[in-house]
Amino acid sequence: MIDNFLITTGGTGGHVIPAMVICDHLEKNNVTICTDRRGLKYLNKELYRTEIINTPKLNNRFLLPINFFRILYLIFKSFFLLKNKKIKKIFCTGGYMSLPLILAGKFLNLRLYLLEPNIVLGRANKFFLNSCKKIFCYTEKIKNFPENLKNKIFLIKPLVRKEFYHEIIDNKNKKWTLLVVGGSQGASFFDNNLNDIIVNLAKKFPIKIIHQTHKENISKLTNFYSKENIENLVFCYEKDFVNIIEKSDICITRAGATTLAELSILNKPFIAVPLPSSKDNHQYENANFYYNKNCCWILHQNLFKSKLELTLRGIFENKTEFLEKKENLKKLNYQNTWINVNQKILRSINEN
Repeated sequence: MIDNFLITTGGTGGHVIPAMVICDHLEKNNVTICTDRRGLKYLNKELYRTEIINTPKLNNRFLLPINFFRILYLIFKSFFLLKNKKIKKIFCTGGYMSLPLILAGKFLNLRLYLLEPNIVLGRANKFFLNSCKKIFCYTEKIKNFPENLKNKIFLIKPLVRKEFYHEIIDNKNKKWTLLVVGGSQGASFFDNNLNDIIVNLAKKFPIKIIHQTHKENISKLTNFYSKENIENLVFCYEKDFVNIIEKSDICITRAGATTLAELSILNKPFIAVPLPSSKDNHQYENANFYYNKNCCWILHQNLFKSKLELTLRGIFENKTEFLEKKENLKKLNYQNTWINVNQKILRSINEN
């Protein structure tokens, strides 16, 4: 029997998608997902019991006095939410938006679990590390992790949605199919810097492009690729992302932990372009984890335009390195199944 759980999340898909995966592992009828308004677009409210705690950002010094009182109000709101729902355990997927709920949970002496999907310990997780029962991580080699608290690390395989666990279907298209994924924070960079490179490659190689962009840019990009006679599919947020990935051969992507995990489990080699502004350079460290296992390529953003075309030409002309990376991804995900991850999570949270 699973105790009443609350999962606190919000902001980007990188926080919300793992929250949904955890909810699926913990039996939905016992779990509430609490998010801010930004995270709502990633949640299916018909499938998940949802509450909103819209925590303000704390990075504006001029608004600190106002936000201080807003946080106090949200702590009281969270306190009564947790009491009324008889919550026993809280699972936090990281981020400042979880602050009121975790503080309220401490007043109620609730058990706290953290998730750190990145290779660098997040600042919110670091703040609450002393208070948590366990922190779920994908590796023991977490940057900035206090040595005296490493006994709290509980290793699991990267969290991906259940539909990603199935027999892998490789793309049968005779064209090289490129998937471009900017994520919620980085799509505009690819929109502005990729076009000429794709046009040059299309003159020498049969290619198709599947490009994620912002909603308002879909028509512009579709028209551009069509005008250049490049087969294309341009989309915004796609809930059926697993089928999008399976149509591709190789992905050009930012390096959010969730995106890389989803590409990895489907054996799709990727060219990672880490977001330079990511806190504590965590996107670079995420990509470097896979690079050290020879599963991907890394391009620094300032070298993107000069290096990407050369990298893709090399892949298209000689598939050896590409096939090596596919094989290494397959080895990395050996025995990574939904049941194995589920059993580890349930065993851990049901311990006294």
